[in-house]
Amino acid sequence: MNMRVLLISALLGFVSHVRAKPDSNACISANAKTCGECIQTGPQCVWCKDPDFKPSRCDEKESLQKAGCTPLGIENPRGTVTIDKNKPVTNRKNEGGENLRPEEFVQIQPQKFTLNLRSDEPQKFTLTFKRAKDYPIDLYFLMDLSDSMRTNLENVKNLGADLAKEMRYITKDLRIGFGSFLENPCFPNDCTAPFSYKNVLSLTNDSTLFTQEVSKQKTSGNLDSSEAGFDAIMQAAVCTKEIGWRNVTRFLVFSTDAGFHFAGDGKLGGIDYPTISQLVDTLSDNNIQTIFAVTEQFRALYEELSALIPKSTVGTLSTSSSNVIQLIIDSYNSLSAEVILENSKLPDDVSISYVSHCKNGVSRKDESGGKCSNISIGDEVKFDIEITAKGCPSNKSETIKIKLLGSNEEVEVVLNFICECECHKDGIPNSPSCHFGNGTLECGVCRCNYGRLGRLCECSQNEVETDDLDANCRIGKETEVCSNNGECVCGTCECKKRDNPVERYSGKFCECDNFSCDRSNNKLCGGHGRCECGKCICDANYFGSACDCPLDTSTCLASNKQICNGRGTCECGVCKCTDSKFQGQTCEICPTCPGVCTEHKDCVQCRAFATGDKKDTCEKECMYFNLKLVKMKNELPQPHDQPYINHCKERDANDCWFFFSYATKNDSTVEVHVAEELGTCWMK
Repeated sequence: MNMRVLLISALLGFVSHVRAKPDSNACISANAKTCGECIQTGPQCVWCKDPDFKPSRCDEKESLQKAGCTPLGIENPRGTVTIDKNKPVTNRKNEGGENLRPEEFVQIQPQKFTLNLRSDEPQKFTLTFKRAKDYPIDLYFLMDLSDSMRTNLENVKNLGADLAKEMRYITKDLRIGFGSFLENPCFPNDCTAPFSYKNVLSLTNDSTLFTQEVSKQKTSGNLDSSEAGFDAIMQAAVCTKEIGWRNVTRFLVFSTDAGFHFAGDGKLGGIDYPTISQLVDTLSDNNIQTIFAVTEQFRALYEELSALIPKSTVGTLSTSSSNVIQLIIDSYNSLSAEVILENSKLPDDVSISYVSHCKNGVSRKDESGGKCSNISIGDEVKFDIEITAKGCPSNKSETIKIKLLGSNEEVEVVLNFICECECHKDGIPNSPSCHFGNGTLECGVCRCNYGRLGRLCECSQNEVETDDLDANCRIGKETEVCSNNGECVCGTCECKKRDNPVERYSGKFCECDNFSCDRSNNKLCGGHGRCECGKCICDANYFGSACDCPLDTSTCLASNKQICNGRGTCECGVCKCTDSKFQGQTCEICPTCPGVCTEHKDCVQCRAFATGDKKDTCEKECMYFNLKLVKMKNELPQPHDQPYINHCKERDANDCWFFFSYATKNDSTVEVHVAEELGTCWMK
């Protein structure tokens, strides 16, 4: 991975981290008036109950402490998880162990929790599932006795003994029952009368009795051409007492060689059949796992149905049902190897998520339930469950169930919602602190009696236009009441008084003052203006945020009477030199410049005397000044005659002294006066 990729990854991680951080202003912007409202805003919000605390009472803990809230004044209730029932899972290691009653088996632990939920603060707990050896099984065989199933019935008669023998390695406690439903007209004369559903034998551990009762059964026919199988399943599922269902693992084997009815199919005949959703709910509510043992012709149809029914499977019957025992064993193993957790209906604004920790280190997250596959007897898996509430539901306590599908075992979860702070219990009704007893002093603030409003319940509802008085005292939704510089009295801001009587707050929302403007030289507005609503209004001839910039340029005049020597600009009475060669208070110092006299002597000499190094280029290079000739040296201009004059004495080409003056006028023109009379000449 190259450096660019690493940098992008780091930046993305940083952005993600920043986005995940809670809004630090969320607590204040919620404008919570009570401790209960504050803690429902978010898990980061806490309340200050100190009686004399003036800033916003609802904020993050660190901010409240910085603002002066005492440690005992902080109200910050947190959510909790309590385990109420925690029987250990059944751990049967020895073959010869004591037989347990059905109610003594435990496959999921713990069995009951109590969660105290604060808004937006998730609470987590872990469930352990261990598949128990010898877990009791109730198996009810529901068979289509239409005439086409005649041969299949013969093979089912010995089902009880054979199935008990095959399943002895799975459980020592197996009970089996038998029911039938009829379909299709028959042609032999010995068919029994048609009927829909009949419970032939309730669940029993007597395999001999099973064989006897099933042997008595005969196939029959029905004028209806499609089987009413759904109706039979529904009756077998809900008739708990008649069938003899125990609170153990329940299996229903549905055996047929035909399709099934949908709701509405029988209305012309005066009957109706259950819907698929009714069938799904009934099987789930009664913890029944379903095995559809059907012929190859209808396998695809029942696989579509099975996909809609949790904890169900489809097996293919041979022509005579000779494989029914192996089909049941295989289906049982498939269904029992899958563990599914599902919760009952959640209250509004409550969410749940599952993380399943299955075999071989495999984990998965799901919002709808927990699920692990390939679980053998003795295997243990875990489920992390997280429950979050949003706000405060109308019912302060609710109970949900987390079911182990296909089993009677379930986990009870009591949800208690934290809607108020602890200080709510200590409220003082009709407190004198609340405007002559017009409210309850609770958590440091007044909860007003009916018809009263205001921070101290000082307002009558009949006197104001809105119940939210504080809204009239805020510039915006996320700002402090009266800008934290006053109190809201019946919807109007009354600004605080300052210790210094000259200093004052003002404005509709106390948003202005006359003392917090910029300063210069430790003086408000530099001593050259007045402070209005945090901004300096400067006196004439001054400007700037602190009125520290004079419009007068006299302090920028150079000795030649030019502003900053013509080499800069005057800003706030100070020269800013624009020519990098010049410096100093008035841009007159040029450490690297030659002298004015030396710089211009060649041009002066060629213009005045037609001599010198530039005599041949004089017109091209030396016409930048006005030349005036005088007779004598003493006739040259004097300092009082011009803004600034340089008097020069230089040698000419003949080594004689000549004299001139050099002056820059205010209009930037240059004027040079030259004395025609030369001075002393040096002999060569």
